[in-house]
Amino acid sequence: MSTIKTTIPARIWAGVALALAAAAGFAFSNASAHVADIGGSNALTVAAMRFLVPSAALAAWLHLAGARLMLPGRDALIAAILGIVTGLYTWALLTAFTRIPFALAVLIFYLFPLLAAVTVALLGWEKLSWKTVTGLVLAFAGLALALNVGAGNLNIAGLGIAFLAAIGLAIVAVVSGRLLAKLDPRPVTLHMAAVACVELLILCAVAGDFALPKTQAGWIGFLASTALYGFAMIAFFIAISIIGAVHTSLLSYAETIISAVLGVIVLGQALTLVQIAGIALVIAALAGTTLWK
Repeated sequence: MSTIKTTIPARIWAGVALALAAAAGFAFSNASAHVADIGGSNALTVAAMRFLVPSAALAAWLHLAGARLMLPGRDALIAAILGIVTGLYTWALLTAFTRIPFALAVLIFYLFPLLAAVTVALLGWEKLSWKTVTGLVLAFAGLALALNVGAGNLNIAGLGIAFLAAIGLAIVAVVSGRLLAKLDPRPVTLHMAAVACVELLILCAVAGDFALPKTQAGWIGFLASTALYGFAMIAFFIAISIIGAVHTSLLSYAETIISAVLGVIVLGQALTLVQIAGIALVIAALAGTTLWK
């Protein structure tokens, strides 16, 4: 009786490694942004600057590859609108870090796949399956544990801002997947990142709120947040091209675990066992729903 041996190609392992590296990059970038905020900067400034690196990197990549940087008129308009939403939800997420524990803000933000499924159902594009509903129920049950709702010391504003960030990303995911799916994602991402950067810089100028760090630690966090976000964004894109969006999304849930660890080690935001169990339940609900689909 013969046995069939299967080997996973090195390219697939590279895609898995890139997806995990992207998750770690996003987590460390967000933690660094919080350090920059403590050091005298603010969420609006950090959000604006973190789109510079991916914009420059994507522009260089497209130029070296001989690909078109510009999109057709209608597609460029859609990408620009998505870029505006991207800038706003990024600003909202970084603001949430200053109101509620870092790991919990990231956890709420990662509800976006389920919120995207609800959005698609509300628009009548797809039906809301029982699997998604089950995932939603379990995710919100886990979130209630993670937020320690029974303690009654919730920062409602911080929670609301984090949910707005999740809704913003859900909208971007739904619209881009529906209207821009057939395009090369590189110029689409370039347009979105560039518009988000310009939008946030304009908001900084209007509000007179462009604040650079005032401490050495703040500057380290500021520069690290910008560089790591650019790396994570590019790594995430490459991972999708190798192992697909579903597998990359599954591996991206590692960001919530890494964020919980960083919150404790770097930011001193300890979590109780009940909160850790809640985080695990949310991750299980997200991963389970993704696998079912």
